[in-house]
Amino acid sequence: MNLFDQIPKSADHELFTTLLAVDKIRIERIVSFGQKSPDGFWYDQTENEWILLIEGTAQIRIDDYVVDLVAGDSLNIPAGTRHRVEKTDENRRTVWLAVFYK
Repeated sequence: MNLFDQIPKSADHELFTTLLAVDKIRIERIVSFGQKSPDGFWYDQTENEWILLIEGTAQIRIDDYVVDLVAGDSLNIPAGTRHRVEKTDENRRTVWLAVFYK
C-alpha cells in the first residue's frame, strides 16, 4: 500500500484509515480537509500518540500551548494530555501519520 492511495480530492469529514494494529501499537493515516476539533471538544486519550505531519499544515492546542505543524514535523502527546486540533489547511489536504502506543 502507498500512503497516498485512495485519498479523495476533498471530503466534508476527516478520513481515518488503520494501517497497522498489533499488540499495543496502532498506526493510522488521517486525512483532513480543513477540519478542526469541534468547539469545546478535547481529546484525552489513554494511549500515547506520536504524530508526523506528512503533507499540509495543522495547529494543535495542548492546554494553553499552541503548536504549529508543517510537513515533516512530529509531536509526541503523552496519554492523559488534553489536546485538540485548532485548524488544518483549508486550501489543500493535510495528511497525518499517527502512532498510538501504550
